[in-house]
Parts: sequence; C-alpha cells; structure tokens
Amino acid sequence: MIPFLDLKKINCDIKSQLIQAASDEIQSGYYIGGPSLSNFEEKWAEYCNSSFCVGVGNGLDALKLSLLALGIGEDDEVIVPGHTFIATWLAVSQCGATPVPVDIRLDTFNLDPDQILSSITSRTKAVIPVHLYGLPCDMDKINNIALAFNLYVIADSAQAHGALYKNSSIDNFSYASAWSFYPGKNLGCLGDGGAITTNDGDFASKLKSLGNYGSLKKYVHIDLGCNSRLDPIQAAFLACKLQYLNAHLRIRNSVAREYSKTLKTLNIPIQLIPPNCKHAYHLFVCLVNDRDKALNLLLQNRIQCLVHYPILPSKQKIYRNEYSQYFLPNAEYVSKHCLSLPIGPHLNSIQVAHICDTILRLNLLPPDPLS
Repeated sequence: MIPFLDLKKINCDIKSQLIQAASDEIQSGYYIGGPSLSNFEEKWAEYCNSSFCVGVGNGLDALKLSLLALGIGEDDEVIVPGHTFIATWLAVSQCGATPVPVDIRLDTFNLDPDQILSSITSRTKAVIPVHLYGLPCDMDKINNIALAFNLYVIADSAQAHGALYKNSSIDNFSYASAWSFYPGKNLGCLGDGGAITTNDGDFASKLKSLGNYGSLKKYVHIDLGCNSRLDPIQAAFLACKLQYLNAHLRIRNSVAREYSKTLKTLNIPIQLIPPNCKHAYHLFVCLVNDRDKALNLLLQNRIQCLVHYPILPSKQKIYRNEYSQYFLPNAEYVSKHCLSLPIGPHLNSIQVAHICDTILRLNLLPPDPLS
C-alpha cells in the first residue's frame, strides 16, 4: 500500500536528531517556555521574513488569538472563504464575531477577491485569506480591498509552509500569518502546535499576553487571556525539522510535476498556479467525476487517497441553519469533486510512477462542468 502520508518514515529518517532534541529538553529543565522556544520562534520568523513569531498551542488558536489581539469580537464580521477547513470559521465564531463566507475561484480553489466587495458591511473588520492546500491567494487584490476599507488581513497559512508570492515569503503580504504545526503539515510537530508571525511588535506582545493567561509578567494579568503555548520540546523538534523543510518542498514539487503531467492528458482539473506564486504542495488536489468510485479504484490498486474537504463549513451542523441562504456554487463544486493524491517526502520515484500509471490505466474522468 502506498500511504497518503507516512509520518513514521519522515520522522524516523531523522530519528537520532529528534531523540537528541528530546534528551536535551529533558536535561534543560525548561518545560514551559525557555531557550528552545525562543530559538525556534527566531528561526521561524527569519524563515518567514518576519520580525516576530509567537508560538501557540495549535493552528486554531493562532487564528483566534490573532483576531482577539485586534479587538475583533461581538457584532464584528470577518470575511472567510466558503471552502476551507472549519478551523478558519471556528476561530471567528469563538471570538464572538460572525464569519461571512465568500465563494472561491474554480481555477485556484482560493478565495475570489472579486466577490469580496459585495460582502463588506460597516461591521466588517478583517478578511482571512486561506492559502488553500499550499497555494497563495491573490494577495495584491485582497490587500487593495482591505486598504480601501480599513480591514485587517490575517492569513490562514496553516497549509502553506514554504509558499512564495511574487518571489517573497507570503508573510510579506498580510498583517499577520497564522500557522499550524499539526504533524501532517509541511513542517509538523510530533504532537500539536502553532504560531503567529508578524512585523508589529506591539501586536506580538499582545499575542504573548493573551496566550499566557493575559500576562507578560508573572502574577500581573493585563488581558482576559487563556493558556495556549507552544511546548519547548515541540519547538525543539520543529527547529530540527526546519533544516529539512526546503529539501522536502523540492520533493513535493517534483511529485506534483509528475502528477500534473499525467492529469493533463486526462483533462482532469487541478489548481491553477498563477505565475507570481510558488505552491508549497501541502496537498495535491484534483477534481474527478464520481469521487467515491475513484477513491475505491485507487485503493484497490493499493493507493491511499483522501478528501479535503467533502463538507463545506456552511453545511456543517453547527452552521447550516444560519447559513442556509448562502449560495456558494464554486465551493460546492470543488467540495463535491476534490480528491487528494499522496504527496510528501515519503514517496519515491517508483511509487510516484506507479500512481501515475494507475491513474492513466483507470482512465479517471473529469467532472462535468459547472452549469
């Protein structure tokens, strides 16, 4: 079986370094905060070309704390894409604000900037572009709209470690970026973790306070905070794995090129990559006809594929009554037909060739066009 992702293999390839990192943390006596956390925060900020990085408990907290640090809450609205992992929406709701969905583009699967204007009201305070599957959004258009309406741009970069926009880090094109280090990400913990990067020092200080019980000085509490901190042992693992991120990105891009050539012969749609974008390929997603059949056929040929994401947030039980009036045809279409092929540094050339040959042999079909 070719697994969708083999985290055991990825981590075992550097097992001795990870064990050494864990041993060093045990010896250090720093189990909350400490030098390993500061070291990783500095390294990740440098990698992202940002001035500040604040480690937090997970990617959802990274989004939520970013919104809270900006004072976004009850009676406020935040524009979000109609097709994304539900954490994007949950972060807004958990701040007391209202997610306002905007449809996606059918070519990039990302938030459609041309549909943002009609969703802006006097209550709109921010927009969260999601660099879905690792492909940067059209940040020039989004930022122009945000500037015109005095909106914050908080990027959901949870899937975009290593992505570039206009040959620069995606961090250069938003007020802040929220990152997830969930184990399956391009840069992942051996547990859970997240971070926020920004160039605003006051904002970074606010984030540190909010994630540490509202405190920057022990027993002095200035904010209504929570407990959301990146564990130093996870930070040590991340610092170790960061050394291999660019090499892993090259493998991901190599696999994606082979998939792209194969799927092009079958006219199966994939994400369009604008010339000013470099895809991080956290996921490689295509659109197929009769997805369940395609999944089963590939599984029968010992190829594990997954679906990201089959149910829109607006169709989930917690949201569907409130959002029943929203019509998001492109998001619906992508969620119905999207299929994620195996991708990651665990794959070798023989496995990739087998996947491509199997796709051609099965003659997978593209979906009917959206009417």
